[in-house]
Amino acid sequence: MGLAGIRIVLVEPAGPLNLGSIARVMKNFGLCNLVLVNPQCDRSSDDALKMAVHAKEILDSAIIVDTLPQALQGCVRAIATIGRDYSGEIPLENPRTTLPWLLEEPEKPVALIFGREDRGLSNEEINYAQKLVFIPTSPIYPSLNLATAVSICCYELSQLAEIFITPEIPPTEIAPLDIVEPYYQELESLLLSIGYIYPHTAASRMEKFRHLYNRAHIQTAEVAMLRGILRQIEWALKEAEGRR
Repeated sequence: MGLAGIRIVLVEPAGPLNLGSIARVMKNFGLCNLVLVNPQCDRSSDDALKMAVHAKEILDSAIIVDTLPQALQGCVRAIATIGRDYSGEIPLENPRTTLPWLLEEPEKPVALIFGREDRGLSNEEINYAQKLVFIPTSPIYPSLNLATAVSICCYELSQLAEIFITPEIPPTEIAPLDIVEPYYQELESLLLSIGYIYPHTAASRMEKFRHLYNRAHIQTAEVAMLRGILRQIEWALKEAEGRR
C-alpha cells in the first residue's frame, strides 16, 4: 500500500487556496487520500480549483467527516503535526526521523493529521495521535502556512517511499484506532465508578493512559482481552454489590 495507504487529514480547513494547494502538492508527491474534518470552506470553489490545477480529482475524492475519530477509522497509526507552543507529555519529533514510522505498516491505513490554520489542534485532538511532529523553522518567523507544512511532509514521505525497506519481521495486527477508542471510554467509565479518577481529573488521567497504550502499539486481540477484563471487573463489582 505504501503512500496509497497514507491519509492526509485536515481538521477544519478554512482557506480554499490552501486546500487547492494541498491537493496539488499531494499529487506532486504521489499521495491521493485526503480527508477533511468539518471543513470551513468549499472544496469545489473557484479558488480551490484554481490552486489545485491538475489535481482536481484529489479534491473531488476527498472524504468529508464530522470528527477526527471518524477520519481515523481503520487507521493503525497516526501522527499529528503541531507548533512550538505545545506543552503536553508526548515528545515532539522531527519529520525526517518520525515519518518513516508511518511506512512500517505498508499494508495498513495510517494518518498524518494537520490542524486549523489559525489555532492548530486542540489537546483532545492531539490525544488521538500516537506521535507528534514539529517542523523546525527559524525563531525569527516560526509560523508555517498550512499548505507549506503539508508540502514538507509530503516531500519527506515521497523520499522515504523510494528507499524504505520493509523490515523482515512477522506482520502484527496493530489495533485500528477506532477499535481502541471504545476501550478508553469503557476504562474511563470503570475508573470513575470505583473512584480511581474523578470527573475533574478524568481528562488528564486518561491522557496518561492513552500515552501508555500508544507506546505499546497494542494489537486487536490485546484490546479484546483488555475489554474482557473490564467487563469481568464490572460483573464482579455488581455481584459484590448484590451480596451486601
